[in-house]
Amino acid sequence: MNRRKVRKIMQRFQANMPEPESELVYASSYELLVAVMLSAQATDVSVNKATQKLFPVANTPQGIIALGVEGLKPYLKTINLYPTKSRNLVKMSEILLEQYEGEVPRTREALQTLPGVGRKTANVVLNAAFGQPVMAVDTHIFRVSNRTGIAPGKNVTEVEEKLVQIIPEAFLLDAHHWLLLHGRYTCMARTPKCGNCLISDLCEYPEKTAA
Repeated sequence: MNRRKVRKIMQRFQANMPEPESELVYASSYELLVAVMLSAQATDVSVNKATQKLFPVANTPQGIIALGVEGLKPYLKTINLYPTKSRNLVKMSEILLEQYEGEVPRTREALQTLPGVGRKTANVVLNAAFGQPVMAVDTHIFRVSNRTGIAPGKNVTEVEEKLVQIIPEAFLLDAHHWLLLHGRYTCMARTPKCGNCLISDLCEYPEKTAA
């Protein structure tokens, strides 16, 4: 897809949603990090239900460490892989206190040294918490990028690199949320809602649906 068309797509997303936000509920960079770590192989809805109970009790590294792995499990038991995630949260919190004075680091390299934090999680935190124009590619964004032709790639890293290159800088900060929400609610995996799509005429998907 050429840059001119990509710019038009981003302009439409911006006009439709000028200030996109994550559907995860958080009030600090630490809460966001915890929520994103929990969201792996889980829905934002399920994470929000868990953190709604957890954060009033423990929303700092000190609080999570005080709960401990066994103390965390009852709050997270409705989330996939909760035993592993409980261990990672405690280890991550310990490292933040030991190495970063309890603060969430602001570089991808530092974030990825934390237990349970991969490139996608790091990019979400950098983008949503610290306003860095990076692209976190999840399954929704991977699908939308390939299906529409915006940034086709064989893996998430390839798609990420292409998106950063082709999306105009003015839109890059919000593009992650636009593409994610578009994939979640319109350009869905099994039956995309092409007939009700904001960018259907610009999309290069050859098998558009009528609905």
